[in-house]
Amino acid sequence: MVKNTETTKTDTVKKQTLVTAVLLSLCIGFIAGTIYASFKLSSDKPVQPQGKVAMNTNQTGGQPVNAIEFSAKILPLEQYLKQHPEDGEAWTQLGNLFFDSNQVKEAIDAYEKSLAIEPGKIGVITDLGVMYRRNNQPRKAIEAFDKAIAIDPSFETARFNKGIVLLHDLNDVAGGIEAWEALVAQNPLAMAPNGESVDALVQRMKKQP
Repeated sequence: MVKNTETTKTDTVKKQTLVTAVLLSLCIGFIAGTIYASFKLSSDKPVQPQGKVAMNTNQTGGQPVNAIEFSAKILPLEQYLKQHPEDGEAWTQLGNLFFDSNQVKEAIDAYEKSLAIEPGKIGVITDLGVMYRRNNQPRKAIEAFDKAIAIDPSFETARFNKGIVLLHDLNDVAGGIEAWEALVAQNPLAMAPNGESVDALVQRMKKQP
């Protein structure tokens, strides 16, 4: 995995965070369900939805499908970091591998160590927020997304993820709408991973009784 670099608003992260696209029910008063998709950023490309479903796990307890492949990448990094614990980029890279293999607590630890060395990296902060969410810590996820937004108010993925956690995990409909309205204010053409405009999602939610 290529190391993360983050120098400008458009040259921020190698990988990006898991986001959840909410499909709202046409039936009054209910949310039909949710779909999960990975949202990743390349250091030289705009945000692109990857269309992945679920979390790169199998059906038997959440272990990585290709555990051997991930282990082959993780173990050398762990050995390297024992000798070079000051390498923030290596901690980010290790966190990315744990993220992709759904090793949530390990990803949190790696990302926190990366940010202790290189604070202010909005991609890492946002990925950390996603891991907090997977670890059933939605309020810490919100804190992470808010931190990323404070550093770069135009960072759309953190704003979208904040709305998802408010709606899906904290049942805060008003807060979720507010988060997405702030995203639309930044970019009226912002799109959810399912291809629907965020503005359309907001308007549909406002119509729910």
